[in-house]
Amino acid sequence: MNYKPMNDHFIKAYDRIKDQIHHTPVLTSDTLNEIFGVDLYFKCENLQKGGAFKIRGALNAALNKKLNHDIKGIITHSSGNHAQAIAIVGKLLNLPTIVVMPKNAPKVKMNATKSYGAKVILCKPTQKDRENTVNDIIAKNGYEMIHPYDDDDIIFGAGSVGVELHQQIKDLDYILVPLGGGGLLSGIAMYTKTYGKNCKVIGVEPENADDALRSIRNKKRVTSHHPDTICDGLLTTLSERTYDKIINYVDDIVTVSDYDTIKAMQLVYERMKMVVEPSGIVGLAAINQHSIFKGKKVAIVISGGNVDMQNFFESYNFN
Repeated sequence: MNYKPMNDHFIKAYDRIKDQIHHTPVLTSDTLNEIFGVDLYFKCENLQKGGAFKIRGALNAALNKKLNHDIKGIITHSSGNHAQAIAIVGKLLNLPTIVVMPKNAPKVKMNATKSYGAKVILCKPTQKDRENTVNDIIAKNGYEMIHPYDDDDIIFGAGSVGVELHQQIKDLDYILVPLGGGGLLSGIAMYTKTYGKNCKVIGVEPENADDALRSIRNKKRVTSHHPDTICDGLLTTLSERTYDKIINYVDDIVTVSDYDTIKAMQLVYERMKMVVEPSGIVGLAAINQHSIFKGKKVAIVISGGNVDMQNFFESYNFN
């Protein structure tokens, strides 16, 4: 691995955004520690503004672009959490905001994005359609694109999760991070590897959306991808940017089943009284499926908590 000192970029990003985001807590559970035989620390980005870590990168990117030149408005494509983050940022900075969302995006995330004031435009549920729709709109109105993960400012902002985490908990053995497009994982790994190299950073992705694992194993980025998973926030493929950073800074990638992910959601709900989305809790699913974490001091990044509550409660019988 080729580590390059990058701390300054993350500290500058954190200083830029810290007054407008939540400093999210790290929570523990004696019960879960006993169940898994692991010293667990949950970094709760489900309690962040917008219900996910995404506002960190979105706000950092928008502020940095705004500092460098005037922008007419901002635009992105997203299936949910980044969409909400961009909508919140647009409202904070008083910028017109457009979000392109696939037609099959969760309704709860779509409605939240609209409620924050963004204009939502629907497209077919493919990466190509997302990108083409955004490019057509940019050509017409000149809005500034803020990509969900393929942007250094997004990565530095997302990496502020790692800045906070290392301030809150010392001497970690592992950090487990959900892996979709790779922005959050890249940021946390880059900061961690220049802050304290003894801590290993592991990406976690669904078994049926394992493009990143296949990319690393084959030493070639997978771009043809047909995911089938409950983790709607982890459907995207890596970009060249995040692929390169994962190769150089991430220690390993593990996969988890949807079954164990649902069980992890249930455990956190029952034992910690928190609702987390499937994409956000894959780290705990990895603890259940992989024995290498036994007896270790492990941080689990809960990346988000945006769940369709109607469907969630309908899955339980409260009568």
